[in-house]
Amino acid sequence: MKEFKENNQILLQLLSEWEPKLLLLPKDLLTTRRNSQNRTIKQIVGHMTDSASNNTHRIIHLQYQDSPFAFPDYANLGNNDRWIALQNYQEETWSDLVQLWKYSNLHIIHVINNVDVSKLDNEWVSALNTTVSLKTMILDYLRHFKLHLSEIDNLINK
Repeated sequence: MKEFKENNQILLQLLSEWEPKLLLLPKDLLTTRRNSQNRTIKQIVGHMTDSASNNTHRIIHLQYQDSPFAFPDYANLGNNDRWIALQNYQEETWSDLVQLWKYSNLHIIHVINNVDVSKLDNEWVSALNTTVSLKTMILDYLRHFKLHLSEIDNLINK
């Protein structure tokens, strides 16, 4: 699908731009400055990795499960903060975390490129009891990715 390919090209470009930028950040900057959700740069990058993982699973499930499908919702009800805390991204080796972020996103691009377009109207039911189509979920991924890069950029330039 053309929209997916365009989004994926932008995502690839952002990964290429941001990987070296992230790797060059000073250690103290990674763990001290916090965004409005009280997350450090390391925790934001960890959250972005979680997002890639969870969205990959949703995309896969929505192609073979009955629709609407209730998949565990990590993004609402405070669960994403639990994920960040339980994985202790604050103490993760920075270069490892950046590589995990990069390759998780390269993988979701691969998954999106191979999605069954006949399943794009299949829906996921969130913990807030809202439904999101597979197509909407895929198209929204780039917006979410850019949102967090913007947060990181704001923390760098603070």
